[in-house]
Amino acid sequence: MATRQNSSNGKPKSPRIQVVLPELICEQLTALANNESRTVSNMAKVLIQEGIQKYFEKEGKSLFIDNNLNTDKFRDKLENQSVRRLKKPPQRIRYYKKPE
Repeated sequence: MATRQNSSNGKPKSPRIQVVLPELICEQLTALANNESRTVSNMAKVLIQEGIQKYFEKEGKSLFIDNNLNTDKFRDKLENQSVRRLKKPPQRIRYYKKPE
């Protein structure tokens, strides 16, 4: 069963699982993660998500985690965007006090 911890601010963290892998699979996972500039943990998550999606497609069942996949796709698109420099420094917002 996945364990859930709380962060220092009290909000629950994502569930954690522990997996024991053979040495060869661990090396392959590490190589894949390096190729895609991901952490090993994140690469494992992506591969697990893809495997689950393929399983449900093969079985012809609906995928109940569509919302999480959409969020992950959105996050991936944001992470893959190029970094753009600002043309000028950001303007500061000035707040004026109302005269009393």
